[in-house]
Amino acid sequence: MTNTHSFHIPVMGIGFTIDTPLKVSQYGIDSVISLVDDILLEKLRKMYCEKFDIPYDEITEKTEDFRAKRITFYLNLINDLAKMKFEEFKNATIEKGNEIKEYFNMLPDTSTIKQEFRSLTAEYFDLNKIKNWINDNLSMGSIDVNIMTKLDKENYIKEEKLPIEYNDAHAALRGYADSDLKSSIILSAGMNPRLYGYLEQFEDFYPDENGKIKKKIVLKVSDYRSALIQGKFLAKKGLWVSEYRIESGLNCGGHAFASDGYLLGPVLAEFRDNRKELIQSIHEIMVRALSNKNRSVPKTELPLKITAQGGVGVAEEHQFLIDHYQVDSVGWGTPFLLVPEATTVDDATLNKLIEATEDDLYLSNISPLGVPFNSLKGNTKDIEKLSLIVKGRPGSSCPKRYAALNKEFTEKSICTASRQYQYLKLKELEKEKLSPEHYQTEYDKIVEKTCVCTGLGASALLANNLGTQVEGDGVSVCPGPNMAYFSKIMSLKEITDHIYGRSNMISRTDRPNMFVKELKIYIDFLKNKIEETRISMTNKQEKYLLTFVKNLKEGINYYYGLFSDLNNIFEDTKAGILNDLDANYKTLHLLNLKLENIAVTIKTENKRHLPKASFREKHAIAQLL
Repeated sequence: MTNTHSFHIPVMGIGFTIDTPLKVSQYGIDSVISLVDDILLEKLRKMYCEKFDIPYDEITEKTEDFRAKRITFYLNLINDLAKMKFEEFKNATIEKGNEIKEYFNMLPDTSTIKQEFRSLTAEYFDLNKIKNWINDNLSMGSIDVNIMTKLDKENYIKEEKLPIEYNDAHAALRGYADSDLKSSIILSAGMNPRLYGYLEQFEDFYPDENGKIKKKIVLKVSDYRSALIQGKFLAKKGLWVSEYRIESGLNCGGHAFASDGYLLGPVLAEFRDNRKELIQSIHEIMVRALSNKNRSVPKTELPLKITAQGGVGVAEEHQFLIDHYQVDSVGWGTPFLLVPEATTVDDATLNKLIEATEDDLYLSNISPLGVPFNSLKGNTKDIEKLSLIVKGRPGSSCPKRYAALNKEFTEKSICTASRQYQYLKLKELEKEKLSPEHYQTEYDKIVEKTCVCTGLGASALLANNLGTQVEGDGVSVCPGPNMAYFSKIMSLKEITDHIYGRSNMISRTDRPNMFVKELKIYIDFLKNKIEETRISMTNKQEKYLLTFVKNLKEGINYYYGLFSDLNNIFEDTKAGILNDLDANYKTLHLLNLKLENIAVTIKTENKRHLPKASFREKHAIAQLL
């Protein structure tokens, strides 16, 4: 079977892609389910069992290993239903020629099976003749899953802490490993060595002698060095990373990892130029590990995919990533939030997304994980949060606790968005006797955290008319900045045609190139970071910011060379792109000067306030020297 499409739908939030595979996999489109919320998965399983008249036995919290079992049962159900829909689709297309043609019309013109289909039906359309060909060549999209590696909360039965394998991420991994799926697990949000080590315990993650892997490992990364380190770490355990999913640090949806100012273009170029070396070096390590474990060793090098996502918005950018950087697939996330045939978004949130402009989409500090989070102004979860603050009861009741990772005040971890944590933190703040202005600043930092555990899953409940008594109706939504340029509901056919350049779903003419947009976001991020250090800057902060500036400068120089040398692509926008690079370079230069001035000023002030050494101290220092 060959990949039918050159794009995939990444995970979005907790609930927005929770059942996306059931909607799109029959068309050969890969998509990803989040495994954060087993409570939500169980509610959806009950709903789909009732809808398709399938017996349902509830998995309650009294069931041993309930989190892993909920995940396994949900994934098996989605897999069974998706396969059923796929078989029904194939049988329907065999009987109805128009449905066959519609399926193949959705594919890119470069698709090999589309070309074969056209050759097969060039002279006449014999349904009987192509029946076997359809069964042999049409394949479902992959039903992939995502685990945020840092969401690995410890769990308890009463007051007894459970073993590590019952931690949230570990249990989610086990739930996927025990499922019937033949797909990929995407590990995101950085390296978790204990979780990576746990992968060793499951047979499905190992290759057989023919190089087949039932459950593939995919790492979401933002730079080459991270990919190399993590790939080697897993290879030493005999595990192969089948795909590196490169995401823009800031021009993306959900949590944003700015790293050290590495821009997407140079990062992709490094992967492209070092791809063979990456495969060879890691493959050798894996082979040695498999031999030491007396396991089957693949006869040939295993395949490796490089994919990219983050901010892509037009067909020209999509194809450029494939042609110039040789990526195997391009992730389209944010625009699919406006495609009800693919994602699950409640009507109220859908309307807010349609109306969103650049000013409505911002990089927030609302996530309790302490990582910048792309958000939408005026979302109902933030309104709910502000209402509680006005009432003098800031914080969430924390009904799900998936982000309860803080042990600052308690032996058992709690969430920084919880009412318990914010009450304790504000009590501590009151003791510091700060000025009213400084107090308000610190107060706002504490209470701005939002319960994203419930907020990012509530939309799936509302869209399916399921109860929200526990979670509440507040919806957090996490689109990337690209949402500003998509302003209407789209069908699956319309967004697919847009991706492949057969139509245009963007009415605005001022959308910047994806690389320029990312650069601007990085510079804005840098500007805010410099402002934060205006009064006090440590040596570590100074080093980080100077490295950030250096990497951005190198990135801009790379883009100057790239766009100056390109022919027959971005012809209509190249002049504007180069002008934008000039403007951003000047801004970056001014920010660098400001950073240096702040550093010099602070160091001068510090020296001025240092106590003068006595004669005895000076004499002692001289003796040491």
